[in-house]
Amino acid sequence: MDQQGIPDLGSAGATLSGVVRATPEAALDAPTPCAEWSVRDLLAHIDGLLLAFRAAADKDLGPLTDTDPAAAALTLADGWLERIPARVEELVAAWRSPEAWSGATRAGGVDLPGEVAGLVALDEMVLHGWDLARAIGAPFAVDGATAEAVHAFAAATAAEESPIFAAPVAVPDTADILTRAVGLAGRDPDWSPPG
Repeated sequence: MDQQGIPDLGSAGATLSGVVRATPEAALDAPTPCAEWSVRDLLAHIDGLLLAFRAAADKDLGPLTDTDPAAAALTLADGWLERIPARVEELVAAWRSPEAWSGATRAGGVDLPGEVAGLVALDEMVLHGWDLARAIGAPFAVDGATAEAVHAFAAATAAEESPIFAAPVAVPDTADILTRAVGLAGRDPDWSPPG
């Protein structure tokens, strides 16, 4: 958080980029905690959401912000290993502008206050970074402020019974805050690839 209480997406972005760079081509068809998606599909989703939430930060409303992610084709274009980390950097920089967090914007075809869209962007990077890390057996960690922000967002969303996430998975209160956030977002913290 900065002096104005605005979350910084840098920790989440650095961790996500590190996991993307650690993803071997041989893992692209492997399963992920997102039951319907392979690693390839998950990377394609991440690639697209980075563009969409960069546009949302810039208030550049149009096709990138109007497309329902559930309707988007999951096609991973060549060059993803370099392109995704570059897009992460652009998204993080865009959300460091206080203007990104004010006013109204749109993402996934949904009109949102800027401050909510920024939290969704942070949440997406952390949760899908965690998904990818689990799928390839890589470590995943973010700073405490990031974990707190994602946990608070997941808790608020779970309380609203929003369709954004699957039903929460029970996690012991003694678990670390990121693990509890993952459970609130409908993921099994103990998930591992089959076999």
